[in-house]
Amino acid sequence: MQASEFLAEAGAISRFAGRFFSEGFRPRYEVQEFLYQCYVVGYKSLPLVGVTGFIMGMVLTLQARPTMAKFGAEAWIPAMVALSIIREMGPIITALICAGKIGSSIGAELGSMNVTEQIDAMEVSGTNPFKYLVVTRVLATTLMIPVLVILADVIGLYASYLGVNMKGVTSLSLFVNNIMNRLEFSDVVPAFIKTFFFGFAIGIIGCYKGYHSQKGTEGVGQSANSAVVVSSLVIFVIDLLAVQITGLLGLN
Repeated sequence: MQASEFLAEAGAISRFAGRFFSEGFRPRYEVQEFLYQCYVVGYKSLPLVGVTGFIMGMVLTLQARPTMAKFGAEAWIPAMVALSIIREMGPIITALICAGKIGSSIGAELGSMNVTEQIDAMEVSGTNPFKYLVVTRVLATTLMIPVLVILADVIGLYASYLGVNMKGVTSLSLFVNNIMNRLEFSDVVPAFIKTFFFGFAIGIIGCYKGYHSQKGTEGVGQSANSAVVVSSLVIFVIDLLAVQITGLLGLN
C-alpha cells in the first residue's frame, strides 16, 4: 500500500468514526439491537477468550518457574504473572483474539449485506442503516471488550494458581494476597482504560470495512480479512501510545 493510499484510508476511517459520534448519541436509539450485539460480542466470545486466558496464565507460570527457581524467587511468581497478565498480556491478547473473531464477523456480515443491497433497501424503507448496523456494533464492542479482558485476566490468574500448585502447595488466599500486595493503581487502571479503545477500534474498523466493501463475494472476503489485519495493527499502535502516555504521566 502506497503512502497516499494509506493516508486516504486513514482519513476515510476517521470520517467514518466522526459520523459515528455525530449520529450515535442522537435518538432514535436501537436498544434491542444493541443488547443483541452485546450478547453476540460478549457471551458468544467468552468460551474462546476463557480458554485463551487459561492457557496464557498456565504457560506464563510454567515458563517462569524454572528461571525464578534458579534465583530462589519462586515466591514472586504470582506477582510477576499477575503484573504480566493485567498490564499487558491480558488486554493485548484478548483484543487480538476478538479482532480475529469479532472484527472478521462484523466485516463479513456488513459486507454481505452491502453486496446483496440490504443496506440500500434499509435506506429506501426509511430506516437509518448506519445507526442500526454500525452504532450498535461499535458500542457493543467498546463496552464488551473490557468485560472480556477482565474475565480473561481472572481466568488467567486462576490458571496461574493451578500452575503454582503443580509443584507445591499454596493456598488461594496466600496466592491472592501475594498479588494484591504488589499491585498498584498504575498497574490496573491504565491497562483497563486502553481496552475501551481496543474495543472501539475493532468495532469501527470492522464496520467500516464491511459497510464499504466492494461488490461481489470476493469483496466480502477481502473486507473480513482487511478488518482483522487493520484492527490488529491499530491495537498495537494504541498499546504503544498507551505505554508512552502512562510513561509521560509517571504511571509506569
